[in-house]
Amino acid sequence: MKTIKTVLLGVVAISISQNVSAQDCSTFYPFSEGTTWEITNYSKKGKAEAVTNYAISEVKTEGDTEIATLQAKVSDNKGETIIDSSYDIECSGDTVSIDFKSLMNAMMAQQYGEMDVTFTGTDINLPNDLSVGQILDDADMKMNMNMGGIGMNINVEMTNRKVVARENITTPAGTYDCFVLTYTTKVKMGMARTFSGKQWIAPGVGMVKQEDYNKKGKVTSSSELTAFSK
Repeated sequence: MKTIKTVLLGVVAISISQNVSAQDCSTFYPFSEGTTWEITNYSKKGKAEAVTNYAISEVKTEGDTEIATLQAKVSDNKGETIIDSSYDIECSGDTVSIDFKSLMNAMMAQQYGEMDVTFTGTDINLPNDLSVGQILDDADMKMNMNMGGIGMNINVEMTNRKVVARENITTPAGTYDCFVLTYTTKVKMGMARTFSGKQWIAPGVGMVKQEDYNKKGKVTSSSELTAFSK
């Protein structure tokens, strides 16, 4: 159960922070084969718990849609690989989107092999024309998983997504001019867990920093960009 929670929370983090699209299709995220970056995840006490390395391995066009294949490798604080998978992300018009289903399929298959899994829900979208005060679309995912005759339902809801500020943020990867997004995430796996979050994204780079908070407003986990190369 702990491993499932680790994978699920990793999916949520990746989904809301690493939407990637073509350079001429997206304002905020780089898109060229060979681009790499690293996100380090920290505990509430600031201890590094995991590192995710990303790489764009392929870029292709289908009609009016740009599609990127993203490799994602998640390692724990001992350097052992937790997840090593790939999935596609699309950019069409002025919006970048990631399908929860494709990401979950890739990561759950990597962890648990063949299983009976069904998904429903909506994509996570990020428009190019962000501005302070802007309200963004909600997103949700429902997953039903059967492992050896044992059923499990997992629901994820992302609501109250909005752009609240513009700030300069410095991380080990550099200093960036960022839009600040806030959101609420509810994860239900038997019991429901609700937390709020804040994310800093920079044009041409993507996510630079992210923090999650409990109901008292205290940081429960955080992530930051620790390397970036085009």
